Amino acid sequence: MKKHWTKWMLALMFILFLGLLAACNDAESDGDGKGEEGSSESGSGAAMEDYGVGDTFKATEPVTFTSLFSDHPNYPIKDDWLFFDKIKELTNVELELTSVPMSDYTEKRSLLISSGDAPYIIPKTYPGEETPFVSSGAILPISDYVDLMPHYQEKVEKWEIEPFLEGLRQQDGKYYVLPGVHEKVWPDYSLAVRTDILEELGLEEPETWEEVEVMLEEMKKAYPDVIPFSDRFKLDSTLNIAAVTFGTKAGWGLGNMLTYVEESDEFIFAPTTDEYRAMVEYFHGLVEKGLLDPESVTQEDDPAIEKFTSGKSFVINTNGQTLTQYRTTMDETLGADNYEIKKIVVPGGPAGHLMGGSKLENGIMFSANAKDDPNFEAMLQFIDWLMYSDEGLEFAKWGVEGETYSKENGERQLAEDVTFRGMNPEAENHLQIDYGFSGGNFSYGGPTELLHSMFSEEEIEFQNAMHETKELVLPDPPIKYDAMQLEQSSLISTPLKDHVTQNTLKFIVGERSLDEWDAYVKEIEAKNVQGYVELANQVYQENK
Repeated sequence: MKKHWTKWMLALMFILFLGLLAACNDAESDGDGKGEEGSSESGSGAAMEDYGVGDTFKATEPVTFTSLFSDHPNYPIKDDWLFFDKIKELTNVELELTSVPMSDYTEKRSLLISSGDAPYIIPKTYPGEETPFVSSGAILPISDYVDLMPHYQEKVEKWEIEPFLEGLRQQDGKYYVLPGVHEKVWPDYSLAVRTDILEELGLEEPETWEEVEVMLEEMKKAYPDVIPFSDRFKLDSTLNIAAVTFGTKAGWGLGNMLTYVEESDEFIFAPTTDEYRAMVEYFHGLVEKGLLDPESVTQEDDPAIEKFTSGKSFVINTNGQTLTQYRTTMDETLGADNYEIKKIVVPGGPAGHLMGGSKLENGIMFSANAKDDPNFEAMLQFIDWLMYSDEGLEFAKWGVEGETYSKENGERQLAEDVTFRGMNPEAENHLQIDYGFSGGNFSYGGPTELLHSMFSEEEIEFQNAMHETKELVLPDPPIKYDAMQLEQSSLISTPLKDHVTQNTLKFIVGERSLDEWDAYVKEIEAKNVQGYVELANQVYQENK
């Protein structure tokens, strides 16, 4: 009896050993390193096994990914958009969307992330907007997983994106938003000028801010009842582009109000520097001479546009798209043959012919829960194809070849019945409104050639001139605050920024005399600017 029992036990142990060995072999073959940092913890699921650069992603089985969606009022979402149908056909992916009106998007996104109910994919996230969610662990450190995104990695290396990614990294050295990337910096804003007035007065296009002042003076002499420059965007865009050329930061680019000084390897407070004061004095001088409309700092866009398009002013801030809109209105108000306008190259300033900007734009956050989904790797492959492959970028922007556009010898043309950005203006279907392409949720960045493919010859000329004549100012190194330090910094910076913004505009329009500049600096000091700068430099030095 004992002998039979022993044989039975040995057989049982052998069977258990074989089962354990098989389980280990399965884990090795299926896991392929998954579960380590930088890879899916839940297996490959519907991911492609040999997905690489140049491949079209197609899930190995139908999958559904949840995504937040910022619904733009100018092209509200439609269930039957060709964009969604074609994605399903091409990639085997269906997007289950939580649609939120654009006006409520930021608030709703925060609520969903904080509650743990956010969809896996969270698009339309601008760099910096992810920071409040990092410490809670609610969003994914996506930089840990970009090894699964070959097209993204290729673009980062080929287009030298890494210096710009540095600004996204948090204190832990990781970044939490996957940005849209451009091959080159894309300068968009400058001054629109009535070039027919320049021709009438025998003037050349101004190349510096000093020459802009001379141009405005000559316009004022010829048209004494006109204030030649009445700005939109409450002057913020003009201050932004001008500040770079004065060696400082202002307007839309004011940011954290800190400027990095490479020689001393430290940050200083920009709005109290000589460079900032020189910029303020310049624009104050324009107002004082009646060359810049003081209402520019308070008026909404519509009154500013009305003045320019009706001939009550001759200069206004613009980008490529708004320039087209000005022309459409002016054809009606002034007559198509009675004016000429141009977006001039951004003028140079005391610091030189400089150009700010980034190769990054808004992008995607991922819910931390996404990594536990069995199809997480497939999700990353899908986003990698859509946002970073040449094929996906072209699809998201232009649509479907043979349906929304045609392509011959590399040149793309919208289909005759499709209109967008002034192309085929009489066509019955709109690329965004009726088909869902070139939308703000999934069409980001791309090669310069693709970006230019929807530009007019005039806009391409502007882009080329900017890159040929301007020196690019690289972004400042990041200051990697932890959650507590960030809160401390924000408590000081919020009232500081309010005071800077209000008094900058008061100085410019003359509500406050520039003789009070020293008093203004003392007011800034009283708001603990020293503590703000010291904290920034301490954090920078500890984490660089």
